[in-house]
Amino acid sequence: MPESNHNNRLETFCDGVFAIALTLLIIDIKIPSTATINSSVDFWQVLKHMIPSISAFVLSFFIIFITWVNHHNTLKLVHKSSGSFIYANGFLLLSVVIMPFPTSLLGEYVLSDHAEPSVILFNAVLASQAIGWILITRTALSNQLYHSEKARLQIKINGLNGSYAFVLYSLFAMLAIWFPLTIAILTTITWIFWLIYGINIKDE
Repeated sequence: MPESNHNNRLETFCDGVFAIALTLLIIDIKIPSTATINSSVDFWQVLKHMIPSISAFVLSFFIIFITWVNHHNTLKLVHKSSGSFIYANGFLLLSVVIMPFPTSLLGEYVLSDHAEPSVILFNAVLASQAIGWILITRTALSNQLYHSEKARLQIKINGLNGSYAFVLYSLFAMLAIWFPLTIAILTTITWIFWLIYGINIKDE
């Protein structure tokens, strides 16, 4: 019996990659081996110093989770695939699996005197993720993979959002050279916006 959904294998593979990326985020969240703990007060102090790392983990978790939700919804808009569409998905997944690395750097250095590289790299990865979305939407449109006119319009909107995100995070990456902490805060705010935006779309 033929498959009713030609993207089943692609979606299953992508779901596995997203799950692994989410799991890898937590690996660096641990008490440093150099920490000296002789009392409960020391323990709480160590946990206090871990707040930036925990915050970076939570932010990246929601970034990957929101990306997975958007990816899941995007695959609902197409009923077939193509070589270019599959490779575009691969590029998006590349930006997802890279995320644990800048996350660990952000958590460790964001409050230090040399936070710039970590914030720049974090936003550069987000900009590359936006490129992934642009490629996915363009290949879906150019290969006419959508199953309806309504789906085509939604894919087009997704592509525009990807373009806006690319410009925004590229700008953030450049501005982080001078204002790393401010940009880290603004990056967090933008993903709160994407979260609210996604919830509202789901509720419509």
